[in-house]
Amino acid sequence: MITLALSKGRIFDETLPLLEQAGIRPLADPEVSRKLIIATSRADVRLIIVRASDTPTYVQYGAADLGIAGKDVLLEHGGAGLYQPLDLRIAVCRLMVAAPEGFDYAGSVQQGARLRIATKYVKTAREHFAAKGVHVDLIKLYGSMELAPLVGLADAIVDLVSTGGTLRANRLAAVEEIVPISARLIVNQAALKLKRGAIEPLLDAFARAVAARDQGNRRDAQAL
Repeated sequence: MITLALSKGRIFDETLPLLEQAGIRPLADPEVSRKLIIATSRADVRLIIVRASDTPTYVQYGAADLGIAGKDVLLEHGGAGLYQPLDLRIAVCRLMVAAPEGFDYAGSVQQGARLRIATKYVKTAREHFAAKGVHVDLIKLYGSMELAPLVGLADAIVDLVSTGGTLRANRLAAVEEIVPISARLIVNQAALKLKRGAIEPLLDAFARAVAARDQGNRRDAQAL
């Protein structure tokens, strides 16, 4: 049995077409079903539904053989014990520094000001600002990051930005990109050795599905 860890929401939705291409169809919808272990159209493959931030941990410790996790989650986790063979190029966004409109972020950094930064990406933010020699106090939050600068809790935030609509609605602006983000296929290293005959065909199937999707997207773009 091969176990694949997935999180609900955008990653699950954007993974479905790749699973279909790989011949794997979930037999329940996690948005409707309360089941946390979901059988698929393949008797040898099952899905487990986990919190996005927990996906690398389930794979690292072998509770799942494979998983799909955003690069943001993997950066925070550190990637220990994980093989990352494929960028699926789904759930694409950017990890950004954002600040209130009119706040002179560049000037504050240049003058050596000590900034208060709200984020749930504490490890990544700490490494980013340390590499730039910027002094920051990090405030860990789990939601409504945009609220922190509006009520004076923080000078700026570090968060994922897709369209930027939420920032604009709250009069914030992206001021610096830290890293582009997309979802990766991750594999438990021990499972890859012990179940190589079963896992490698799945990796190949995902790679073919990604290549076919990208080729289709290029054709569509050329047709416009």
